[in-house]
Amino acid sequence: MWGEKTLPTLPESNRPLVDPFGRGITYLRVSVTDRCDFRCVYCMSEDMAFLPKRDLLSLEELDRICSVFVENGVRKLRITGGEPLVRRDIMTLFRSLSRHLDSGALDELTVTTNGSQLARHAAELAACGVKRINVSIDTLDAAKFHSITRWGDLTKVMAGLDAAQGAGLKIKINTVALKGVNEDEIETLMEWAHGRGMDLTLIEVMPLGEIDGQRIDQFLPLSMVRARLAERYTLNELDDRTGGPARYARVGETGGRLGFITPMTHNFCESCNRVRLTCTGQLFMCLGQEDAADLRAPVRASSGNEALQQAIIEAISRKPKGHDFIIDRRHARPAVSRHMSLTGG
Repeated sequence: MWGEKTLPTLPESNRPLVDPFGRGITYLRVSVTDRCDFRCVYCMSEDMAFLPKRDLLSLEELDRICSVFVENGVRKLRITGGEPLVRRDIMTLFRSLSRHLDSGALDELTVTTNGSQLARHAAELAACGVKRINVSIDTLDAAKFHSITRWGDLTKVMAGLDAAQGAGLKIKINTVALKGVNEDEIETLMEWAHGRGMDLTLIEVMPLGEIDGQRIDQFLPLSMVRARLAERYTLNELDDRTGGPARYARVGETGGRLGFITPMTHNFCESCNRVRLTCTGQLFMCLGQEDAADLRAPVRASSGNEALQQAIIEAISRKPKGHDFIIDRRHARPAVSRHMSLTGG
């Protein structure tokens, strides 16, 4: 560990960068677009103003930044959005990044998606070396699904799941627990997911960006959900880690794995190994803080990577200990102003 004013020296190839709290940074989440074909009620307003396309990093620039991170010890890349699969020619990026899997420099290339475009892309994702994906589904009720997503079609998502499993992709379902909306479906969702051989991870609502309404009205503590599930199911703690913040249990009655992501009731900052790159080239060292480093400028200033690498090293030296998420009626405004669709899930 180094002093507050001393930057680390350039690391040897494939050795992870280390933040001021001794955490190795081995996981990069990359938002390739802020656009989405859904308008989920907990994520964004229905009338969203998206970024001009000229502000976005090109696919070549995204590849270049990801590759520098891989050279500096990142072992896992997750492609996110918005909805990443709506970005034009997105498979070009997957095909290019797959070379790091082939070389052994990268352990995993994966994607988080709403599933709407999976039927088109699942086979090619698998061909690019993607082994598992996360798919966001908050309900199995088609009418409620349309209400939550505003624009979504559950039939298309289910077809995407079929295509993904047909291509051999392992699937984890992500479900945001919403008070008064899907809290009565959690057992059904779990048994459905486990019945199809898929993991299920429950996620608490996070205070990111302005939405229509207040998140306190949506917030459902997962401590309560877990206690309720434990009355009916046997939850055996697991030491499994997939690189992210989820904590897992094996459900005795289904044999499946159940994850909990609890940024509000029990944060997971002490083991954070992640940073997030936005589609405009801003590197956020913490999802719950506003501090960011501009990586677009050094990428566009030079064809070499020296300035880019130094910008990354300086950014990691500022990674905070944790976030400051709060949801209650005294804090009506979001903890940070940007939407999750900008930062990347």
